[in-house]
Amino acid sequence: MSIKLAASVGIGIFIAFIGLTEANIIVADPGVKVALGNIKSPAVLLAIAGLLFTALLVERKVKGALLWGIIATTVAGMFVTSSAGITVTRMPRVLSDIVKIPSIGVFKQTLFQMDILSAFKWSLLPVIFTFAFMDIFDTVGSISGLAAKLNIIDEKGSFPKADRVLVTDATGTVIGAVCGTTTVTTYIESAAGIAEGGKTGLTAVVVGFCFLLGLFFTPFAGLIPPVATAPALILVGLFMLEPILKIGFKDITEGLPAFLTIIMIPLTYNIAHGLVFGIVSYTVIKLISGRSKEVHPLLRYWKSINLVLSNK
Repeated sequence: MSIKLAASVGIGIFIAFIGLTEANIIVADPGVKVALGNIKSPAVLLAIAGLLFTALLVERKVKGALLWGIIATTVAGMFVTSSAGITVTRMPRVLSDIVKIPSIGVFKQTLFQMDILSAFKWSLLPVIFTFAFMDIFDTVGSISGLAAKLNIIDEKGSFPKADRVLVTDATGTVIGAVCGTTTVTTYIESAAGIAEGGKTGLTAVVVGFCFLLGLFFTPFAGLIPPVATAPALILVGLFMLEPILKIGFKDITEGLPAFLTIIMIPLTYNIAHGLVFGIVSYTVIKLISGRSKEVHPLLRYWKSINLVLSNK
């Protein structure tokens, strides 16, 4: 349970970190890895203003606060000039800057383009297992974090009909592969829907239809700068931190794995890596502290099984 709660917190910090970097509030630094950006920059100031405005909308309980914040920041960017002398957001001048009929020619390059026979080669088995484990851990980490935010996890660490989520995710992965798209899986951006009050699959269905409509508005979406979406990401990250209050940090066998999960997700820039650090450390520390009964048998042998598969 501690790792599942920690996954939500780690994902929240991960999302907020992405938002801070997109707004250039946090920038790369060769000396200290990351550092504070140029706060005096017009684009950074616009992102901060957008964050405060969106936070005000959230406090006032305005429906769709995150979306309105993105729109308002984008419009404001049309009147804010960057240090290079150009506006943060380019103002649309012709209809083609807003609407464009999508071309299906590009899809023909990947649609149904599969070499299934080659996948049965022994040399590809390690690759298949690696992708399978990465997909499993990435999905479980995202699901655990999102479920913790929804506050639907029971005392056993699960929630009603959790198996359906995994089946849906697996089905999406297979269909996405057949269509040649980027991997279709559970994404942490679902936290935005949860933050807006979404609690059922209908939220995802509505978003799906919006994405279909978005195919015709790709030029308009291109006008939205990173500084406009950054405030929403930072706030979603904030919303994901709530489960940290339920983690028992006083018990080192629970607190250390939870802490490693939280810190390694943003620092490795990978949810699966953070979850692996948490699970392995949880298993090991429970075993060496004489509390092996608290560890599920599958977790006791997970590390050795994974090593065998990796070596093969």
